Amino acid sequence: MSAGLRGSRIGLVQDVFWTRTGLLLLTLVVVSGSCLIISSALDPGTMRNLIGAIGTGTMVSAIVGFGQTMITAAAEQRALVAPVVEESRRTLEDLSAEYRALNKEFFPTHVFEATGTPDPAFNRLMMQDLHETRQYLFSGFSGRHAAARLLLSRAEWELRVVVADPSDGTTVSGRTKYLLRNEGANADYEEIQQRLHDEIWMGLVGLYLARSRCTRLDITVVADPPLDRVEIFDRSVWITLYSDMDQVGTLYPRTLRFSEGSFIYNMERAEFMRVSTSPAGRHFEITPDTTQQDFIELFDELTGTRLSPEQFRELEGDFHSFREEFSTVAELGG
Repeated sequence: MSAGLRGSRIGLVQDVFWTRTGLLLLTLVVVSGSCLIISSALDPGTMRNLIGAIGTGTMVSAIVGFGQTMITAAAEQRALVAPVVEESRRTLEDLSAEYRALNKEFFPTHVFEATGTPDPAFNRLMMQDLHETRQYLFSGFSGRHAAARLLLSRAEWELRVVVADPSDGTTVSGRTKYLLRNEGANADYEEIQQRLHDEIWMGLVGLYLARSRCTRLDITVVADPPLDRVEIFDRSVWITLYSDMDQVGTLYPRTLRFSEGSFIYNMERAEFMRVSTSPAGRHFEITPDTTQQDFIELFDELTGTRLSPEQFRELEGDFHSFREEFSTVAELGG
Protein backbone atom coordinates (compact mmCIF):
# COMPACT_ATOMS: atom_id res chain seq x y z
CA MET A 1 0.00 0.00 0.00
CA SER A 2 1.45 3.39 -0.97
CA ALA A 3 2.10 6.12 1.59
CA GLY A 4 -0.44 8.40 -0.12
CA LEU A 5 -3.15 5.71 0.02
CA ARG A 6 -2.40 4.95 3.67
CA GLY A 7 -2.51 8.65 4.44
CA SER A 8 -5.87 9.07 2.71
CA ARG A 9 -7.35 6.13 4.65
CA ILE A 10 -5.96 7.39 7.96
CA GLY A 11 -7.43 10.79 7.18
CA LEU A 12 -10.76 9.16 6.36
CA VAL A 13 -10.80 7.31 9.70
CA GLN A 14 -9.98 10.53 11.53
CA ASP A 15 -12.79 12.32 9.72
CA VAL A 16 -15.22 9.60 10.72
CA PHE A 17 -14.33 9.84 14.40
CA TRP A 18 -14.58 13.63 14.44
CA THR A 19 -18.14 13.61 13.17
CA ARG A 20 -21.42 12.96 14.96
CA THR A 21 -21.47 9.51 13.36
CA GLY A 22 -18.15 8.77 14.99
CA LEU A 23 -19.47 9.98 18.32
CA LEU A 24 -22.46 7.64 17.99
CA LEU A 25 -20.19 4.70 17.18
CA LEU A 26 -18.06 5.54 20.19
CA THR A 27 -21.18 5.62 22.39
CA LEU A 28 -22.22 2.20 21.12
CA VAL A 29 -18.78 0.78 21.85
CA VAL A 30 -18.83 2.23 25.38
CA VAL A 31 -22.34 0.89 26.04
CA SER A 32 -21.40 -2.51 24.63
CA GLY A 33 -18.24 -2.74 26.69
CA SER A 34 -20.04 -1.65 29.84
CA CYS A 35 -22.78 -4.27 29.32
CA LEU A 36 -20.26 -7.04 28.75
CA ILE A 37 -18.30 -6.05 31.87
CA ILE A 38 -21.45 -5.91 33.98
CA SER A 39 -22.73 -9.24 32.65
CA SER A 40 -19.43 -10.91 33.44
CA ALA A 41 -19.76 -9.78 37.07
CA LEU A 42 -23.34 -11.13 37.52
CA ASP A 43 -24.32 -14.61 38.55
CA PRO A 44 -25.56 -16.91 35.80
CA GLY A 45 -29.18 -16.36 35.03
CA THR A 46 -31.69 -14.44 33.02
CA MET A 47 -30.36 -10.96 33.92
CA ARG A 48 -26.78 -11.93 32.99
CA ASN A 49 -27.92 -13.35 29.67
CA LEU A 50 -30.04 -10.28 28.91
CA ILE A 51 -27.26 -7.78 29.65
CA GLY A 52 -24.74 -9.92 27.74
CA ALA A 53 -27.07 -10.07 24.73
CA ILE A 54 -27.49 -6.27 24.83
CA GLY A 55 -23.70 -5.80 24.96
CA THR A 56 -23.07 -8.27 22.15
CA GLY A 57 -25.80 -6.78 19.96
CA THR A 58 -24.54 -3.28 20.59
CA MET A 59 -20.98 -4.33 19.69
CA VAL A 60 -22.17 -5.93 16.46
CA SER A 61 -24.15 -2.80 15.63
CA ALA A 62 -21.06 -0.65 16.28
CA ILE A 63 -18.88 -2.81 14.05
CA VAL A 64 -21.43 -2.95 11.24
CA GLY A 65 -22.12 0.79 11.54
CA PHE A 66 -18.40 1.59 11.44
CA GLY A 67 -17.92 -0.51 8.31
CA GLN A 68 -20.96 1.00 6.64
CA THR A 69 -19.79 4.51 7.49
CA MET A 70 -16.36 3.80 5.99
CA ILE A 71 -17.87 2.44 2.78
CA THR A 72 -20.36 5.30 2.52
CA ALA A 73 -17.67 7.93 3.16
CA ALA A 74 -15.37 6.42 0.53
CA ALA A 75 -18.21 6.29 -2.02
CA GLU A 76 -19.17 9.84 -1.19
CA GLN A 77 -15.60 10.96 -1.65
CA ARG A 78 -15.43 9.29 -5.07
CA ALA A 79 -18.81 10.63 -6.10
CA LEU A 80 -18.55 14.20 -4.76
CA VAL A 81 -15.08 15.20 -3.61
CA ALA A 82 -12.98 13.73 -6.43
CA PRO A 83 -14.97 15.45 -9.23
CA VAL A 84 -14.74 18.76 -7.36
CA VAL A 85 -10.98 18.35 -6.96
CA GLU A 86 -10.58 17.44 -10.64
CA GLU A 87 -12.71 20.37 -11.73
CA SER A 88 -10.71 22.71 -9.49
CA ARG A 89 -7.48 21.37 -11.01
CA ARG A 90 -8.73 21.98 -14.54
CA THR A 91 -9.90 25.46 -13.58
CA LEU A 92 -6.48 26.29 -12.12
CA GLU A 93 -4.77 24.98 -15.25
CA ASP A 94 -7.05 27.13 -17.42
CA LEU A 95 -6.34 30.17 -15.26
CA SER A 96 -2.60 29.51 -15.42
CA ALA A 97 -2.77 29.23 -19.21
CA GLU A 98 -4.77 32.47 -19.37
CA TYR A 99 -2.28 34.31 -17.15
CA ARG A 100 0.61 33.01 -19.25
CA ALA A 101 -1.14 34.27 -22.37
CA LEU A 102 -1.72 37.66 -20.72
CA ASN A 103 1.92 37.81 -19.66
CA LYS A 104 3.01 37.15 -23.24
CA GLU A 105 0.50 39.68 -24.53
CA PHE A 106 1.36 42.62 -22.31
CA PHE A 107 4.50 41.96 -20.24
CA PRO A 108 8.13 41.99 -21.42
CA THR A 109 10.10 38.77 -21.50
CA HIS A 110 13.25 40.62 -20.37
CA VAL A 111 13.94 43.95 -18.67
CA PHE A 112 17.43 45.45 -18.82
CA GLU A 113 18.01 48.33 -16.46
CA ALA A 114 19.88 51.48 -17.43
CA THR A 115 23.68 51.30 -17.46
CA GLY A 116 26.58 53.58 -18.23
CA THR A 117 28.33 50.93 -20.36
CA PRO A 118 27.02 48.25 -22.76
CA ASP A 119 25.53 45.26 -20.94
CA PRO A 120 27.08 41.99 -22.26
CA ALA A 121 23.98 39.92 -21.37
CA PHE A 122 21.77 42.43 -23.21
CA ASN A 123 23.95 42.33 -26.30
CA ARG A 124 24.34 38.54 -26.35
CA LEU A 125 20.57 38.07 -26.29
CA MET A 126 20.01 40.71 -28.96
CA MET A 127 22.67 39.14 -31.19
CA GLN A 128 20.95 35.79 -30.73
CA ASP A 129 17.67 37.33 -31.92
CA LEU A 130 19.56 38.87 -34.85
CA HIS A 131 21.06 35.52 -35.84
CA GLU A 132 17.61 33.89 -35.85
CA THR A 133 15.83 36.57 -37.88
CA ARG A 134 15.50 37.19 -41.59
CA GLN A 135 14.16 40.75 -41.30
CA TYR A 136 15.67 43.45 -39.12
CA LEU A 137 13.72 46.69 -38.60
CA PHE A 138 15.50 49.58 -36.87
CA SER A 139 14.07 52.92 -35.76
CA GLY A 140 16.32 55.39 -33.98
CA PHE A 141 18.26 58.62 -34.23
CA SER A 142 21.23 57.09 -36.07
CA GLY A 143 21.99 53.60 -37.33
CA ARG A 144 25.48 53.20 -35.84
CA HIS A 145 24.66 50.29 -33.57
CA ALA A 146 22.55 48.48 -36.18
CA ALA A 147 25.39 48.68 -38.70
CA ALA A 148 27.93 47.50 -36.10
CA ARG A 149 25.78 44.47 -35.22
CA LEU A 150 25.42 43.53 -38.88
CA LEU A 151 29.18 43.66 -39.46
CA LEU A 152 29.73 41.45 -36.40
CA SER A 153 27.51 38.74 -37.90
CA ARG A 154 27.86 36.30 -40.75
CA ALA A 155 24.38 36.09 -42.23
CA GLU A 156 22.21 38.13 -44.59
CA TRP A 157 19.10 40.09 -43.68
CA GLU A 158 16.48 42.36 -45.09
CA LEU A 159 17.23 45.59 -43.25
CA ARG A 160 14.88 48.54 -43.01
CA VAL A 161 16.03 51.62 -41.13
CA VAL A 162 14.22 54.74 -39.97
CA VAL A 163 16.61 57.46 -38.79
CA ALA A 164 16.67 61.22 -38.27
CA ASP A 165 16.76 63.44 -41.35
CA PRO A 166 20.22 65.08 -41.22
CA SER A 167 19.18 67.79 -43.67
CA ASP A 168 16.39 69.00 -41.37
CA GLY A 169 17.70 71.55 -38.87
CA THR A 170 14.84 71.10 -36.41
CA THR A 171 15.56 67.37 -36.11
CA VAL A 172 19.05 67.81 -34.73
CA SER A 173 18.20 70.91 -32.70
CA GLY A 174 15.27 69.12 -31.04
CA ARG A 175 17.43 66.18 -30.01
CA THR A 176 20.16 68.61 -28.90
CA LYS A 177 17.72 70.36 -26.54
CA TYR A 178 16.68 66.99 -25.13
CA LEU A 179 20.32 66.06 -24.44
CA LEU A 180 20.95 69.48 -22.90
CA ARG A 181 18.25 68.76 -20.32
CA ASN A 182 19.89 65.42 -19.60
CA GLU A 183 23.51 66.52 -19.48
CA GLY A 184 23.05 69.50 -17.22
CA ALA A 185 23.88 73.19 -17.23
CA ASN A 186 27.53 72.73 -18.18
CA ALA A 187 26.73 71.07 -21.51
CA ASP A 188 27.66 72.98 -24.67
CA TYR A 189 24.91 73.32 -27.29
CA GLU A 190 27.19 73.54 -30.34
CA GLU A 191 29.29 70.61 -29.14
CA ILE A 192 26.25 68.36 -28.70
CA GLN A 193 24.83 69.43 -32.06
CA GLN A 194 28.10 68.63 -33.83
CA ARG A 195 28.29 65.26 -32.06
CA LEU A 196 24.80 64.38 -33.26
CA HIS A 197 25.67 65.34 -36.83
CA ASP A 198 28.77 63.14 -36.63
CA GLU A 199 26.72 60.22 -35.30
CA ILE A 200 24.19 60.47 -38.14
CA TRP A 201 26.90 60.72 -40.79
CA MET A 202 28.89 57.89 -39.23
CA GLY A 203 25.74 55.76 -39.05
CA LEU A 204 25.03 56.32 -42.76
CA VAL A 205 28.58 55.29 -43.68
CA GLY A 206 28.28 52.27 -41.38
CA LEU A 207 25.06 51.19 -43.10
CA TYR A 208 26.80 51.50 -46.45
CA LEU A 209 29.69 49.34 -45.20
CA ALA A 210 27.18 46.73 -43.93
CA ARG A 211 25.43 46.46 -47.31
CA SER A 212 27.10 43.11 -48.01
CA ARG A 213 25.21 41.65 -45.01
CA CYS A 214 21.84 42.64 -46.49
CA THR A 215 19.68 41.23 -49.21
CA ARG A 216 17.89 44.57 -49.10
CA LEU A 217 18.67 47.81 -47.27
CA ASP A 218 16.00 50.51 -47.19
CA ILE A 219 16.61 53.82 -45.43
CA THR A 220 13.85 56.22 -44.46
CA VAL A 221 14.76 59.60 -43.00
CA VAL A 222 12.14 61.50 -41.01
CA ALA A 223 12.13 64.99 -39.58
CA ASP A 224 11.00 64.07 -36.07
CA PRO A 225 11.99 60.51 -35.09
CA PRO A 226 10.73 59.14 -31.76
CA LEU A 227 13.05 59.44 -28.78
CA ASP A 228 12.84 55.71 -28.08
CA ARG A 229 14.91 53.33 -30.16
CA VAL A 230 12.99 50.33 -31.53
CA GLU A 231 14.59 47.20 -32.99
CA ILE A 232 12.25 44.56 -34.41
CA PHE A 233 13.23 40.99 -35.24
CA ASP A 234 11.13 38.05 -36.45
CA ARG A 235 10.54 36.83 -32.88
CA SER A 236 10.95 39.88 -30.68
CA VAL A 237 10.93 43.66 -30.37
CA TRP A 238 13.39 45.67 -28.26
CA ILE A 239 12.43 49.14 -27.00
CA THR A 240 15.16 51.34 -25.54
CA LEU A 241 13.49 54.02 -23.43
CA TYR A 242 15.38 57.25 -24.12
CA SER A 243 12.11 59.00 -23.24
CA ASP A 244 12.26 57.69 -19.64
CA MET A 245 12.99 60.84 -17.65
CA ASP A 246 13.94 58.78 -14.60
CA GLN A 247 17.09 57.73 -16.46
CA VAL A 248 18.35 61.24 -17.15
CA GLY A 249 21.98 61.28 -18.26
CA THR A 250 22.23 57.49 -18.67
CA LEU A 251 24.17 56.48 -21.77
CA TYR A 252 22.28 53.18 -22.19
CA PRO A 253 18.70 53.61 -20.92
CA ARG A 254 16.29 50.96 -19.70
CA THR A 255 15.33 48.46 -22.41
CA LEU A 256 12.33 46.12 -22.66
CA ARG A 257 12.09 43.00 -24.83
CA PHE A 258 8.68 41.70 -25.94
CA SER A 259 8.06 38.44 -27.78
CA GLU A 260 6.43 37.91 -31.14
CA GLY A 261 2.64 37.88 -30.93
CA SER A 262 2.47 40.29 -28.00
CA PHE A 263 0.39 43.45 -28.19
CA ILE A 264 3.52 45.64 -28.08
CA TYR A 265 5.23 43.65 -30.85
CA ASN A 266 2.27 43.98 -33.19
CA MET A 267 1.79 47.66 -32.33
CA GLU A 268 5.46 48.58 -32.88
CA ARG A 269 5.69 46.60 -36.11
CA ALA A 270 2.56 48.27 -37.49
CA GLU A 271 3.89 51.71 -36.48
CA PHE A 272 7.26 51.03 -38.09
CA MET A 273 5.65 49.95 -41.37
CA ARG A 274 3.48 53.08 -41.31
CA VAL A 275 6.47 55.40 -40.82
CA SER A 276 8.78 53.58 -43.23
CA THR A 277 6.23 53.88 -46.04
CA SER A 278 4.85 57.32 -45.17
CA PRO A 279 5.00 60.04 -47.83
CA ALA A 280 6.22 62.38 -45.07
CA GLY A 281 9.60 60.63 -45.02
CA ARG A 282 12.31 60.40 -47.67
CA HIS A 283 13.16 56.91 -48.88
CA PHE A 284 16.46 55.57 -50.19
CA GLU A 285 17.91 52.18 -51.05
CA ILE A 286 21.41 50.74 -50.79
CA THR A 287 22.27 47.45 -52.46
CA PRO A 288 25.38 45.24 -52.34
CA ASP A 289 26.27 46.68 -55.77
CA THR A 290 26.19 50.30 -54.58
CA THR A 291 29.65 51.77 -55.25
CA GLN A 292 31.46 54.34 -53.14
CA GLN A 293 30.72 57.01 -55.74
CA ASP A 294 27.04 56.00 -55.75
CA PHE A 295 26.97 56.31 -51.97
CA ILE A 296 28.66 59.73 -52.02
CA GLU A 297 25.93 60.97 -54.35
CA LEU A 298 23.30 59.37 -52.12
CA PHE A 299 24.92 60.98 -49.06
CA ASP A 300 24.72 64.35 -50.78
CA GLU A 301 21.01 63.80 -51.40
CA LEU A 302 20.45 62.63 -47.82
CA THR A 303 22.40 65.30 -45.96
CA GLY A 304 22.86 68.18 -48.37
CA THR A 305 26.64 67.80 -47.95
CA ARG A 306 29.00 66.52 -50.63
CA LEU A 307 31.62 64.16 -49.21
CA SER A 308 35.14 64.26 -50.50
CA PRO A 309 37.04 60.95 -50.68
CA GLU A 310 39.11 62.08 -47.69
CA GLN A 311 35.99 62.83 -45.64
CA PHE A 312 34.54 59.44 -46.57
CA ARG A 313 37.70 57.65 -45.41
CA GLU A 314 37.69 59.68 -42.20
CA LEU A 315 34.07 58.72 -41.45
CA GLU A 316 34.84 55.11 -42.38
CA GLY A 317 37.75 55.10 -39.91
CA ASP A 318 35.59 56.68 -37.19
CA PHE A 319 32.92 54.03 -37.69
CA HIS A 320 35.38 51.14 -37.52
CA SER A 321 36.85 52.61 -34.32
CA PHE A 322 33.34 52.86 -32.87
CA ARG A 323 32.53 49.27 -33.96
CA GLU A 324 35.70 47.87 -32.41
CA GLU A 325 35.19 49.75 -29.15
CA PHE A 326 31.54 48.74 -28.97
CA SER A 327 32.23 45.06 -29.70
CA THR A 328 34.97 44.96 -27.07
CA VAL A 329 32.98 46.63 -24.28
CA ALA A 330 29.84 44.62 -25.10
CA GLU A 331 31.92 41.40 -25.30
CA LEU A 332 30.65 40.57 -28.78
CA GLY A 333 33.96 39.61 -30.33
CA GLY A 334 34.74 40.57 -33.91
